[in-house]
Parts: sequence; structure tokens; C-alpha cells
Amino acid sequence: MRQELVARQLDEQIAGRFPVGQRLRILDVGTGSGVQALRLARAGHSVTGLESDAELLRTAREALATEPEGIRERVKLIEGEGRETGVHFLPGSFDVVLCHGVLMYVEEPDPMLAGLARMLAPGGLLSLLVRNADALAMRPGLTGDFGAALEAFDTATYTDRRGLTVRADRLEALRATLAGIAAPLHAWYGVRVFTDNLADGTGLPAEELERVLTLEDRAGRTDPYRSVAALLHLCGVRG
Repeated sequence: MRQELVARQLDEQIAGRFPVGQRLRILDVGTGSGVQALRLARAGHSVTGLESDAELLRTAREALATEPEGIRERVKLIEGEGRETGVHFLPGSFDVVLCHGVLMYVEEPDPMLAGLARMLAPGGLLSLLVRNADALAMRPGLTGDFGAALEAFDTATYTDRRGLTVRADRLEALRATLAGIAAPLHAWYGVRVFTDNLADGTGLPAEELERVLTLEDRAGRTDPYRSVAALLHLCGVRG
């Protein structure tokens, strides 16, 4: 659900910013198992995936190995931290930089975001997916854990699905940060407005899945619903 929604939103932003058919240079920071990296490579783009988790990187490489040669040659996977982009790449090396589901594990995100912005060529697109700190009470509140919901109003941390305590971000704080690193916010979406409480791997019939995706896609771009989404997808543009 999350990957499909973000893919639709990202494709919309790419189509609105770059000429049709242009093969983009894309950096995927925290590429994980490579879902977005492989999808973008299949679309014809050159993708570099940066991942610090050795097990996830192994999974991404195994997935890449099953792809046709033409796609494999467009993907480069590197083990490394998102805070170390300057070690691996020159400034302005990419047209698009993705950083999805990473900032919640970074204690001080601003320096990392500044480094990501430096990787962008002028006019390049920075795509961030973060946990929404302004909606942390929603999940416990809707599942009847009212004590946890009350506590969530006074914190910017939460427990993720692996049991780790991690941080969330507020839209206005990130808007200010993006403006300060010369990649001002261009567009933003909510992700998982109505489905945050679905367990990972929940199966739905094809017709129902498409209905839910349509619902989530519309809610994620409509006020006030997008403001209470579990995740925020922010797109900044390098000046």
C-alpha cells in the first residue's frame, strides 16, 4: 500500500518536472530491499541505491539479480549511510534524490537533509517520506488505546512495528528546513490515512485493493485528511 501510493505520487512529480522520456539520475538513500529503485530502473532511469543494513542490501541485490541485463546495468547498489553522501558522490550528481522511511531513525536530520540537497542538480527533486508527528495519536486512538493516544499529543517519538522507539517529523518544521537548504517544499501528500492499522501483508481482493488505493490516493491529496495521515510524502525542488 505504502509503496504503491508513494510510487504514484513520485511519478506525478517526475512527470511534472522533467521532459517525457528523459533518463534521470536517481539516488535512493535507504533503498531497503530495492522496491522503488528497481521500479524506477524498469522505467528507464539510472538508479544508485545507498543502504547501511547489510541484510536489506543482500535482499536488494538478490532481487536485482533476477532482472533482465538491461535493467541490472542501470542499477548500482552501495553499502553506506545516508549521512555520508558526500563521501560517495559529487555535489549535483543526481536529478532526483529519494529518502523514504529513513529520517525517523536519524537523531539530528537537518545535516543529513542538507547533504541530500547538495546531491541534486539545479531543479532536481528531493522526495522524503517521514512519520507524521502531528498525527501520532491517530493509530492508538482508533484502536481504543486512549491512554497512549493522550500521551502521543506531547511527544514526537513513537514505537515502530519492530518495537523500536523512533522519531517523527512535523510538516511545518520540515518546510522550514527545506527552505533553509535551498530545496523549498513544492508539493506534499499524506500516505496511509485510513489504512495505518492494517497489519503488514494484509491481503485484499484485487477489486477491493484498487478501491482502497483510490481512496487513499484521494485522501492523501485532500485537506484536511492528508494532515492526519500516518506518513507524509514531501517533495522539495533544488533552486
